[in-house]
Amino acid sequence: MQSTICHAHNLNRDLQVPRRYGIRVSLAPGDTFTRLIGADWNREHWYPSRETRDRALREMASEHLYSRRGDRPTLRYVPIEKAGA
Repeated sequence: MQSTICHAHNLNRDLQVPRRYGIRVSLAPGDTFTRLIGADWNREHWYPSRETRDRALREMASEHLYSRRGDRPTLRYVPIEKAGA
């Protein structure tokens, strides 16, 4: 049974568009933050096209506008695809 969207006007993307291209975000080994969230933590972001994913990947991996000089983020970004893509 498909559930209905209570407030469809709040959606910012079409839920029917397949999203087969993704980015898996995880922490680098040895990152002290893993003590809080676990060494196996990861988050996946999905996109409808390879181009959209690659653009988001470049943006995510770039230096943050408000980073302090010398900051070295330890997040890892890995492009992924769903099987059959």
